[in-house]
Amino acid sequence: MKLTILHEDDDLIFVDKPAGLLAIPDRFDSTLPSVKGLLEQKTGDKIFIVHRIDRETSGCMVFAKNEEAHRHLSIQFQEHIAGKFYVGLVHGRLAEEAGTIDVALIEHPAQPGKMTVAKKGKASRTDYRVVEQWPLHALVQFRIFTGRMHQIRVHMQSIGHPLLCDPLYGDGKPFFLSSVKRKFQLSKHDEVERPLLSRVALHSYRLVVESLQGEEISVEAPLPKDLNAVVQQLRKVSGSV
Repeated sequence: MKLTILHEDDDLIFVDKPAGLLAIPDRFDSTLPSVKGLLEQKTGDKIFIVHRIDRETSGCMVFAKNEEAHRHLSIQFQEHIAGKFYVGLVHGRLAEEAGTIDVALIEHPAQPGKMTVAKKGKASRTDYRVVEQWPLHALVQFRIFTGRMHQIRVHMQSIGHPLLCDPLYGDGKPFFLSSVKRKFQLSKHDEVERPLLSRVALHSYRLVVESLQGEEISVEAPLPKDLNAVVQQLRKVSGSV
């Protein structure tokens, strides 16, 4: 997979991670490609991990190029100073166009690798704002102030609006145009309908951090083709374009 470099200087490197690519090397299978591994191959230098995003999530990630930058960035993420902004497609129309989800999360007691809401869990906060809504779906922006595993996915499930194509917190079903378009017809070249989206509909679109020199660095990653295709079709079907 090719990596798009969004910003690079002597200390930091920001990339636009494709969906399906691991952020960091797999603990059990070192042969699987990862952003960290690809960057080290590209630069020939050691790259330092600062944060992670899920394998199926696309978008902005930042890595440090030296130990001093690694310490500086790690503090920003640990103390929730870094600005972490996402956009996602969810099921249903939200009654409130903006709000805060402030519920604690804990690892699911019976399902390893899955999180759940629990009073005794770790404090977690997600702010959301509806960008656009259609009869059955919504495009939503998120800012997370904590970095719990699957935070946005669990929080949206907790208010009844799971992300599209989410196998852990939603129905996991691919998104087909026929599900929203009444008179859908296959093209002459297709025997079966192909899904417009088949991975969790979440994208890290913006990161804001402070450089070693004390300057704000804000980097954005454009909406990827698969999510953009769904948005465009939802607009067409609803008559908003």
